Parts: sequence; structure tokens; C-alpha cells
Amino acid sequence: MSRSASWTDVRLRAAWARSDWAAVFREYRRAAGISQLKLGELVDMPQPHVSSIENGRRQITSADVIARIMRGLQVPEELGGVARNNEELAEWAPSPELRERIAHAHTTGHTDIRTADWIGRVLAEHRRAEDNVGGRDLWPVVRSQLDTVTRLIPGTSGPTADRLLVLAGEHAHWLSWVAAEHGRYGPALAWLDLAHGWAADAGHDDLSSWVMRVRSYYSLTHGDPARALRTAETARRPSSLSPAALSVATHTAAMAAAAVGERDQARRLADEAFELALRAPEAEERPDWLYWLDPVRARLHHADAAYAMRDWRTAADGFREALPSLAEYPRDHAYYEARLEDARQRV
Repeated sequence: MSRSASWTDVRLRAAWARSDWAAVFREYRRAAGISQLKLGELVDMPQPHVSSIENGRRQITSADVIARIMRGLQVPEELGGVARNNEELAEWAPSPELRERIAHAHTTGHTDIRTADWIGRVLAEHRRAEDNVGGRDLWPVVRSQLDTVTRLIPGTSGPTADRLLVLAGEHAHWLSWVAAEHGRYGPALAWLDLAHGWAADAGHDDLSSWVMRVRSYYSLTHGDPARALRTAETARRPSSLSPAALSVATHTAAMAAAAVGERDQARRLADEAFELALRAPEAEERPDWLYWLDPVRARLHHADAAYAMRDWRTAADGFREALPSLAEYPRDHAYYEARLEDARQRV
């Protein structure tokens, strides 16, 4: 793997965001498949110094050393500001690869769509890693990527502009989700507003629906199920939704209906959401943010709706059946395992 390509690795980017130099060196060597000796050659350090840094015996505080590391490891410039000062993320500049394409856009009015695709792939890796790495560490990285995307948009039009608007919306709703997880609900709603606006500008019904679904979830978790149900029904409204997008919106509506005591409606919606999920195409053909919606998740959603309806036996059976396939998602596994144990005790 090339030096620049190594920086698509999520664990490496998260280590850089934390300014954890021991982890940066270890994760870079893992991603690039190189030795301490080779890493030392890249950053102009003897191998014993690299070893001392990785073991925590030597600290990095010099701006000159940090600059040498950035050059030697070809750190993307959108990450440069992260390590220098997390409070100045708005001041960072795009990476050399992105800058070249931005310059092309300023000249011709057409940004290379490969830029959007590349950032989209990196965001997809962040989504998959969040359950293990945690959103807090990845927050400055994703925020930097969003800044890059929004700087690209003014020089584009047509399908390329729409692609970038959707990508910006994906970043914004991810930031909203992480903010909400850390109790910052004002910023979480503000990020959702941005995401919804960008999705609407791009004419992307699936993303618009997903954002409304997330808003419904926030209302439900904050004790307002009636508002959550109205919002979820709005998320289900566009007639052009993909089966995957319609499934998650319908599942959220089922959860809200159960919370307001409409068990028959909740059961009907839960069954509909399950059938829609089973009709969803393979991951590469689903919306990027719904990569996780496979038959296992469909079964867990159905069981979760049963739990919300206090149908403890159905819930326990569903959780028990699906949980073994969720080992790669420790936080979600812990959530559903707790549900299973509670349902078992109530049967």
C-alpha cells in the first residue's frame, strides 16, 4: 500500500485525530506493512527512537518533528490541522490530491467525480469502524472531510453537484448521530437540518427519508412518541423510496406506534418493515448508509418492535436467533443482548 493510500485506514486516522503518536506509528506500520526501521527512514528517525515512541517512552512535542512526520508519511493536509490544533479545524486545507482536482474545477467548472467517490469510500470505512473506534475520535476527521466536500460544491453542476450534495448530507447526518450519542442534541438537530437541506437540493429521496427517520428516532428517545410517529410517517411518504430506505423508516414508525399504544398498527408496520428489508438488494446496491441492513438486522428490527409491543416471547426468540451473527458489532451486540435478557425474564 502506498504512503498516501495508508491514510484511508480508519484506525490510523483516528489515532492521528487523538495526537496519539505511539498509535500513529503502530497503525501506520500495520496499514503500510512496514518495519520500525523502514518507518524511521521515512520520518528521518533512528529505529530505537521509533521503538521508544511506540512504547510511550519518548514523546513528540516539537513542531519541526511533527512537520517531518507529516512529510515523511504523506499525511493528507485535511488531517494536518487535527494534530496541530483540534480547535482550528476550520483552518485546514485540502490534501494535495484534492487540491489538484479543485483547481481543475475552478478552471473548467467540472470537479472530477472520482474525488467524491474517494471521500465516499473513506466515509464508508468510518461507518463500519465506528462501532469499534467510537465516534468521538473520528469526529474531527469526518468534519474535515465535510469541509472538503463543501468546498468542492461551488465549482460543480449537474450530476456531480448532486453527488457532492448527497455526500455532504451523509457526513452531516453522521456528525448529528455522534453529537446525539454524546448528549449534544442542539448540535445534533442542527446537523440534521443541514443534511436534510442538502438531500433536498440533490433531489435524493432516500437520504431525505433517512434524515427524517433519524429525527423521529431522536423524538422517540426523548419521550415524544407522538411526534416521532408523525415524523416517521413523513419519512415513509416519498413514493420513490428504495426498499431499504422504506424499511428503516417503517421500522421506526412501528417503534413509535408501539410507544403510543397502537399495537395493531405497530405489528402491521413491523411486518411490513421486515418484508421490505428482505427485498433490499445487495449492500453495494443499497444507499451507502444502509450497508448494515441485511436479513440479520431485519430479524433484529422485527424482534425489537416485538419488544416495544411487550410481546416478550417473540422478541426473545428473534434476538436469540439473530444475535450470533452480530459479533462484529460489539456495541449493537451488547444492546440486543440486554434486550434478550430482559425479554427472557418477562416471558
